[in-house]
Amino acid sequence: MSETPTSWPTPRKFAGAGPLRGTIRVPGDKSISHRTLMLGALAVGKTTIRGLLEGEDVLATAAAMRAMGAIIERSEDGVWSVRGVGVGGLLQPVQALDMGNSGTSTRLLMGLIASHGITATFIGDASLSGRPMGRVIEPLSEMGAEITASRPEIGGGTLPLMVRGSLPAVPITYRLPVASAQVKSAVLLAGLNTPGITTVIEPVPTRDHSERMLKGFGADLSVEEADGVRTIRIRGEAELTARDIEVPGDPSSAAFFIVAALTVPGSDLIIENVGLNPTRAGIVTVLRAMGGNIEPLNQREVGGEPVADLRVRHSALTGIEVDPALAPSMIDEFPVLFVAASVASGRTTTSGLEELRVKESDRLTAMATALQAIGARVTETEDGLLIDGTGGELLAGGGPITTHLDHRIAMSMAIAGLVSRDGVEVDDTRPIATSFPTFETMLSERAS
Repeated sequence: MSETPTSWPTPRKFAGAGPLRGTIRVPGDKSISHRTLMLGALAVGKTTIRGLLEGEDVLATAAAMRAMGAIIERSEDGVWSVRGVGVGGLLQPVQALDMGNSGTSTRLLMGLIASHGITATFIGDASLSGRPMGRVIEPLSEMGAEITASRPEIGGGTLPLMVRGSLPAVPITYRLPVASAQVKSAVLLAGLNTPGITTVIEPVPTRDHSERMLKGFGADLSVEEADGVRTIRIRGEAELTARDIEVPGDPSSAAFFIVAALTVPGSDLIIENVGLNPTRAGIVTVLRAMGGNIEPLNQREVGGEPVADLRVRHSALTGIEVDPALAPSMIDEFPVLFVAASVASGRTTTSGLEELRVKESDRLTAMATALQAIGARVTETEDGLLIDGTGGELLAGGGPITTHLDHRIAMSMAIAGLVSRDGVEVDDTRPIATSFPTFETMLSERAS
């Protein structure tokens, strides 16, 4: 089969064009968007969603829930509605569920299906098909699901894989061996249709969107915390009730513009409606510790999530040692933090970031290689990067930078282009559409 033009890489050079000014609103939170569609599809009644992220990853979740019986529609004004099938009502999909590049969709949907009496096959693109699924396969297998994965020698198995749900599934008590909101969420979602109480013990807190949203939809869920360890219990055979949802802006998407405004001289930017859930706001904490001028305005709560508008102004950043305990609250934001560190004064030290090696790419190696190629001083360690910044001087620039089909590598290096002499060329901008389809347009409009 010959390649079509849409399958060809789309390289682009990003260069500085002046300060970032004005007001922007980033797309809806990706984590919340996924979960809203899934829980809406399991609820009784009609769930209405405003601000849903319409990136490729979330659309993959929507397509999968449709394939299992939910009626999901989008109005002309961008409001989504989901008519659910009820917990226990998922239908057998007639075709393989194509997850594209979305690890979140895959792992969470594996959990949903694990306690339903249906079988589903998961497929994905080349990047997703190389990501290990063993950490989810293990607890779901303990609950009774039968999971057959490809290449079990790679982290316990990869896509394509098949999940044969167990009805009834077995409630378990599962202690997370590594901090992972996706594994936690998969077990809790499996627990929705499992008789009895399913328990997840979380030694290191991770993003808690699943817990907040499960409660919001009516699940019987409790959270206890003692000595920093969270114990989450969910009572199965739940009945979820439809609700109206407003999705806050994605802090992971906002992070690119926060770093851009902090590092490009003369910038003064307001980013509206940013979700500031404490389990997700680590990037703001770290950038403030580096000297970043980030001011929350109009602080409020939307759909159970803390939200604010952020005013971000150009700042002289100083390197710090980043507390590894913050890693779960900003794991997706480290690539763009590395860019900020590259133009800060002094050394920034990061550690405890093994999770970055099993994302869409090995983000530690990918970012170290990319930043070194444009003149940054970066040393890669087993579990982090050491970055000696330029003290505010521009990076040299260059490229093309290999993005490994990773949207966050592509966007991070686009931001690096704004603080370089010669600009930065990335080899392919297509992956950006998985999480932030309007990124390039928004950047062009504000950096001028």
